[in-house]
Amino acid sequence: MSRRLGYGLAEDLRRYAALLVAALAILGYFAPGARADDVAAFYQGKDIKLLVSATVGGGYDIYARTLAKHLGEHIPGHPAVIPQNMPAAGGLAAANYTYNAAPRDGTVICLLQNTVPLEPFYANKQAQFDVTKLSWLGTPTTEVAVYLVWHTSKIRTLQDAQTFEMITGGVGAASTPVFYGRVFNQILGMKARLITGYPGQNELLLALENGEVEAMASPFWSSIKTSRPNWYPQGKIRFLFQYGAEPHPELKDVPFALDLLRNEADEALLIAASAPLALGRPFIAPPGVPADRLAALRSAMTATFNDAQFRADCEKQRIECNDPKTGAQIETLIKQAYATSEDIRKRLIDIYQPGSGAESK
Repeated sequence: MSRRLGYGLAEDLRRYAALLVAALAILGYFAPGARADDVAAFYQGKDIKLLVSATVGGGYDIYARTLAKHLGEHIPGHPAVIPQNMPAAGGLAAANYTYNAAPRDGTVICLLQNTVPLEPFYANKQAQFDVTKLSWLGTPTTEVAVYLVWHTSKIRTLQDAQTFEMITGGVGAASTPVFYGRVFNQILGMKARLITGYPGQNELLLALENGEVEAMASPFWSSIKTSRPNWYPQGKIRFLFQYGAEPHPELKDVPFALDLLRNEADEALLIAASAPLALGRPFIAPPGVPADRLAALRSAMTATFNDAQFRADCEKQRIECNDPKTGAQIETLIKQAYATSEDIRKRLIDIYQPGSGAESK
């Protein structure tokens, strides 16, 4: 009797185990679809707010509005993506809002200015976010910056800029143009007088045309050829040099800043200072977005970068979208930047010095 009971129990356990395995297999098979359905149901009929941490009409704004036209097609539920500019504090306002106040449900994303992720590295107390906790989505491109001078300036070469003072425009005292202006004043011995107070790059370009300033230290080549496509071909501007991870193939006659340096310490400093250019035009979401929605946003971003229609739209807008990076790749680049030696970091912080070394207009 006991054997029969034992046999029956064992048989029941085997049947139960078989049913459990089958159930788990079914769940495993349908779970991804179920999750996709949940994401689609959430986004159905909703809008995604795309914050742009720069002014209307500049390079960041053009990238954001171009991407917004295509991104929703690749997100389950096909939400509309609505750009909204938040340019205050050199892009820090948008970063701080995204990290501290934006809904964490996947309905808000942000296009950061690429220097913003390094603000905590420079011990900027206005940067009220933890860069390691932001949800990185990707970038459609990387960037090369140029130091440009207006054609009426007496500054025609780097040697001129090392000999004579020139008025170089900026945004805030801790903004990208002012920071790089300070960097090159130090490592190349330039004599730029940095003038701040312009809302953004578009206003700086107008200031160049109006004769208020004669130079800019950090516009991206991709932005210049997009927003002012005739300036360089018509000789209205000249480039003293270019800088970034590597020279741009379209600027073969423009010196590369790293090649102009004569000591390893300055080279290491410029490599660290140029790290944001490798981040391109980085898109983020707040911390704490549900994992399935974050995965959907990251997947949609990559799909958009590879979308033939998006790339055609980029070409039409004259913006570069040919070197995309995923959110994971951006995270790796940021970790590498934050691993810079303490000596170089201290030197960069000294150059950065928010609120000093630049005049207001």
